[in-house]
Amino acid sequence: MRVCVYSGSHLGFYPRYLAAAKQRGRDLARHGLHVVYGGASVGLMGALADAVLDAGGTITGVISEALADLDIAHPRLPDLRVVATMHARKALMADLADAFIALPGGIGTLEELFEAVSWAQLGHHAKPCVLYDVGGYYAHLVGFLDAATAEGFLTLGQQPG
Repeated sequence: MRVCVYSGSHLGFYPRYLAAAKQRGRDLARHGLHVVYGGASVGLMGALADAVLDAGGTITGVISEALADLDIAHPRLPDLRVVATMHARKALMADLADAFIALPGGIGTLEELFEAVSWAQLGHHAKPCVLYDVGGYYAHLVGFLDAATAEGFLTLGQQPG
């Protein structure tokens, strides 16, 4: 099974985020799950990749040419795919994955997660999408989604119709 992990290119202010990224990387490797992620060596992405590699796991990085040009591609990856655009990056990551997990991150992480969830809602895939809520990081987002559901703008578990 291949698990796509979305996460931040920063570490955040609290050590719990770094610890969680490392632990998830070790856990995924220990369970024999192939990790697909954004290909960077920085932030939580880099910490996750290092943990997977250090635990003997398998991992594929997918990075856009623009990000690769910033020299943030992870140098230890045995499988790094460089694609033309961020759109191509997201599409390839989704194609390679059987499930999605979102660790803490910023706008890019949320955008990737919401695209995967939206595609699931539209019936383009039936892959699990999971928020890894480290220390309540996603509590406000879950509150927003609950409010959107209560207001009739979101129907979880059903295709729009």
